[in-house]
Amino acid sequence: MPKAKGKTRRQKFGYNVNRKRLNRNARRKAAPRIECSHIRHAWDHAKSVRQNLAEMGLAVDPNRAVPLRKRKVKAMEVDIEEKPKELVRKPYVLNDLEAEASLPEKKGNTLSRDLIDYVRHMVENHGEDYKVSGGHVGWLGRCPGPFAA
Repeated sequence: MPKAKGKTRRQKFGYNVNRKRLNRNARRKAAPRIECSHIRHAWDHAKSVRQNLAEMGLAVDPNRAVPLRKRKVKAMEVDIEEKPKELVRKPYVLNDLEAEASLPEKKGNTLSRDLIDYVRHMVENHGEDYKVSGGHVGWLGRCPGPFAA
């Protein structure tokens, strides 16, 4: 479909725009929001993901952090070179995450209050006689007929 005549405008370069700030703000908006508040507050936008997580003592790739042991002939002690451990500059992030993980978990698989009251009432009135108390047989939900034994 043709455009209306005279409605297109030439692109002009904005000389008075701070390009560094514009790019930085665009990069921050494009980055996803980090859900974990401890990691989000310690995050440095000027550094890469690997550098940020290494400073916090976290691993980017769990396969490299805890590699599988290869079944080889053991090398001599002279040949083994130990890699220097990366310096953890923000150990408080790791401590906060461990403290949060050690908190007891809230149980969310409880029954409804009215169902608990109903079962308690049936047990108090009928005891362990399940045929009288529920009238149902097993999980199928079948009620016994008039000729059931």
